Parts: sequence; structure tokens; C-alpha cells
Amino acid sequence: MALQPWRTGIITRIEQETPNTRRFWIQIPELDRFDFLPGQFISLDLPIHEKPHKRVRSYSIASAPDGTNTVELVIVKLDGGAGSTYLFEAGKIGLEMPVRGPLGVFTLPQNMEQDLYFICTGTGIAPFRSMLHYINEHNVPHRNINLIFGTRTKEDLLYFEEMQSLAQKIPQFQYFPTLSREQWDGCCGYVHTIYERLVLEQKEATGELPPASFFLCGWKNMVDEAKQKILALGYDKKSVHLELYG
Repeated sequence: MALQPWRTGIITRIEQETPNTRRFWIQIPELDRFDFLPGQFISLDLPIHEKPHKRVRSYSIASAPDGTNTVELVIVKLDGGAGSTYLFEAGKIGLEMPVRGPLGVFTLPQNMEQDLYFICTGTGIAPFRSMLHYINEHNVPHRNINLIFGTRTKEDLLYFEEMQSLAQKIPQFQYFPTLSREQWDGCCGYVHTIYERLVLEQKEATGELPPASFFLCGWKNMVDEAKQKILALGYDKKSVHLELYG
């Protein structure tokens, strides 16, 4: 695949999603439409360092392809994070920046005849939001889909009502938000106990390990631990797909 050129992107809209995350809409005016695959990302060249390679920050596209030249990003403000600090402090409607993309191969499998586990923390939900809206809008045939989203407290849940709504629209789709620092009427603890339980329940019911693909997106510690646990369940490395944040 040829390397995409840098183009000018313009922030056209900003919304506060949670206390420490914002949604940014970026338009690429020189294109009539910005085509990408759900799960891909774009890179931004931000004026945060004198060395070019230290200015680039990459973010998964949170919106589904819709035939327009605008994409949505959801970004968390990180303590000491130069890129997110710049976007939160200097980001405003009309701000221009170089944009490159789409990039990445963290996309839906061609074979959708296996169960899908979307396992994420924080803004790692972004590529899965894109995938789920695409599946819903295009009636993509699929088997069971499980979105397991881990965060600390309820106020940190990204796209909460939206995911609940998609769970009512998409057949065989279940949404499991889980909180690690707060008690509530939903799942509590870490993401690992949920996918382990779902896999073992199916294995007990059928007598064999259910065919599945696991997509992991979020902080490195979660992704590393999930990979180990999925392999321990009996799956091979080809069943695990990774996208690391931080």
C-alpha cells in the first residue's frame, strides 16, 4: 500500500465527552470524501517539538465511513502528554494541521463466521465504535459480537448510551461496560473476567473451544495481560489482533 500524503485537516467541531476526553471532528477540504476501513487511524503533525518525528501523534478514527471528508477522533488528555495537551489547550474550531491517513490494518476480518470479542479500555473504544456502526449500517452478516469496555468510573464511560442503543439494534451483539473503581448495577472489575467467562460458558455448553477472534485496543498493560489470558484459554496467536495505546 502506497504511503498516504500529508494533507491539511481543519477542526470543525469539538465536544466534551467525559471530564478528561473530548471529541474532535476533522475535515480534509481537498478531498470530496475521505474513505477508510473501520478500525484504521490517522496521524496528526502537531507543533509540539522541533524534530519532525517527535511531532506525530496517531489516533483511531471513531466514526464510521459515511462518504464525507470529515472524521471523528476521541482523545483523552494525558498528564504530560504533549499531543493531547496541545489539542486540549490550542484546539479550536478552524485550527489547521497536517493529517495523514488512513493507516493501519486493525480492521474487521474478511471471515465474519467466528465470534468477535472487542476488548478495550479508555479511548481504545474508538475503532470498535467505527466497526459497530459500519456493521449496523451495512447489515454485515456476523456471529456473536461482544464489546467489553473497561474504565474506572461511570463518568468515564465513552459513548455509553450510544452503545446501549446499538446493542438493541445489532443482532447477537452484547455490550459489557465494566468499572474497576466504582460499584454500580453493571459489571465491576477488569475486562479479563468477562471474556474468560463467556468463552468458558460456550466451551462448557458445546464441549469445545468456540471459534473466535479477539481484538484488543487500549493501554499496553491491559493488552499484554489479555493476550496471555487468551492464549491460556487455548487460542493461537492468529486469533489475537492488537492496537496499543501508550
